[in-house]
Amino acid sequence: MTGLTTHVLDTALGKPAEGLRIDLFSVEGDLRKLLKTVETNADGRVDGGPILVGDSFTAGTYELLFHVGDYLRASGTALPHPAFLDLVPIRFGIADTTAHYHVPLLISPYGYSTYRGS
Repeated sequence: MTGLTTHVLDTALGKPAEGLRIDLFSVEGDLRKLLKTVETNADGRVDGGPILVGDSFTAGTYELLFHVGDYLRASGTALPHPAFLDLVPIRFGIADTTAHYHVPLLISPYGYSTYRGS
């Protein structure tokens, strides 16, 4: 499979992060262009396959903006104001358009981690 996918897990609750909004941007220099907004399903993934695939899956710099604060509040997590984590941006590059780029996110109210998955 080629394309861009993600998977979000709520490590504080020990389950997939359902209903988390994600904005995908292309980045050129200081300019960001919104390409797509998606939401995670009950498995913490995005319905409909890869977020970027086919002709839209091109080499370049991208940013996934995860709306973690909104998700945590909706899940009943009590957060201070302002929340320690609200928007979590992950900026990354796509160099090989014949490869699969998987950008998972592990979240809790006070931390997150990511890596290039498979």
